[in-house]
Amino acid sequence: MKKAVILFNLGGPDKLENVEPFLFNLFNDPAILNLPGFFRYPLAKLIANRRTPTAKKIYQELGGSSPILKLTEEQAGALELKLNKDDELSEYKCFIVMRCWHPRAENVVKDVIDYNPNEVILMPLYPQYSAATSGSSIKEWNNICIKNNLKVKTSTICCYPTDENFIEAHKDEILKKIEGLKNFKLIFSAHGLPEKNIKKGDPYQWQVEQSVDRIVKSLNIKNLDWILSYQSRVGPLKWIGPSTEDIIVESSKLGKHIVLVPVAFVSEHSETLVELDIEYKELADKNGCKNYSRVSALGTNKNYIKAMSDLIINKQNYDFNGELYPPKEHCPSKFKKCPCLSYE
Repeated sequence: MKKAVILFNLGGPDKLENVEPFLFNLFNDPAILNLPGFFRYPLAKLIANRRTPTAKKIYQELGGSSPILKLTEEQAGALELKLNKDDELSEYKCFIVMRCWHPRAENVVKDVIDYNPNEVILMPLYPQYSAATSGSSIKEWNNICIKNNLKVKTSTICCYPTDENFIEAHKDEILKKIEGLKNFKLIFSAHGLPEKNIKKGDPYQWQVEQSVDRIVKSLNIKNLDWILSYQSRVGPLKWIGPSTEDIIVESSKLGKHIVLVPVAFVSEHSETLVELDIEYKELADKNGCKNYSRVSALGTNKNYIKAMSDLIINKQNYDFNGELYPPKEHCPSKFKKCPCLSYE
């Protein structure tokens, strides 16, 4: 059995000249700007043009490009080795699909057709589901498969916010960073969303909360000082909170050793390497913080790779029984429908 694993991530510009087209692709996504195409296209052009100078400065801090493709390639290589070791009855090949920059779905689908798999498994590198991330990538992939007449059994791992190995991976990375520390505050930081997205039924915030709750319980540290907050707010809309910036200012003034945990990012990129490591550290310093550190993104942490491998190999237990994947506790009844496409 040949199985193609499609790893979804956002992507990032590979050189400074591509910052503006990358931003255009981001804002031209209907999941980001929910407008008719004839309104969305010019507005995306305008927003991308206005944000390019600031974004270029961010990528200059990273040496002129985003590291996310290289790091995702490392994850794909580690996962492919793990899958083929753990499941000797199947042959696995991992393919990377970026939503807003290369490699794009329309090109990768041709490689998948050439591979000629018996099954395609969609695996977002977003542990917590949102229509703006996993949902957008999965929808684009399925539409392009229809256009290219790729008809093959397809399974979807839509989310894994409380997977035991995923939680263990976070525990590993946090314990490395807090060893020997005193008077510290763990700030779990996730990318924010406008409140209206959550009110419409997006499960992202609930799933992030579940992830953090499980991680804190797994740490089992008495009187642990921690909080969940949200970063990267843009635009005039009201976003979910509290804001990571506000929590950093408050904790700095209290003399806490700040330890940031990127709980919804599994790869290092501009929002960890620049926003958390540079911009928020400067904010902390200005408000009296003497000690500031940040837990690494999961990357190729062995437990994270095991989490994905187990999810991919064992998902048939749900598919073939006609049940939902992931388990129903990830999709509480307050949401209209489990986002997992295995529902169909």
